[in-house]
Amino acid sequence: MMEKSNNYWYAMSDPAILKYLGGFLKQTRLRQNKTQTQVATSAGINRSTLIQMEKDGRGTLLTFVQVLRTLEQLYLLQQFEMQNSLSPLMLAKLDKKKRQRASTKPIRNTTRKSDW
Repeated sequence: MMEKSNNYWYAMSDPAILKYLGGFLKQTRLRQNKTQTQVATSAGINRSTLIQMEKDGRGTLLTFVQVLRTLEQLYLLQQFEMQNSLSPLMLAKLDKKKRQRASTKPIRNTTRKSDW
């Protein structure tokens, strides 16, 4: 898929985005030299459903994932991975707990001398 700016995506209507996704499915299928019947059978959907998806993006999210899996394109979903990020408040609390200075107390030797 070509890189698109955020403004480009927001300027597109919802049906236009669905059509774009359908075009992506079709181009990926053709690059892999697979027929609609092969992809539909492998994805567990009807060929007519795949035709609709490729034509104007119509279909369910589940069907879209099934087709992505068949076309080995699930890696595209990595964009939806949630990043664990700390809020500024949590960062401030953690920063407050950081050590501010070194200890002046001598370190005790905890090893015992043997009586041997």
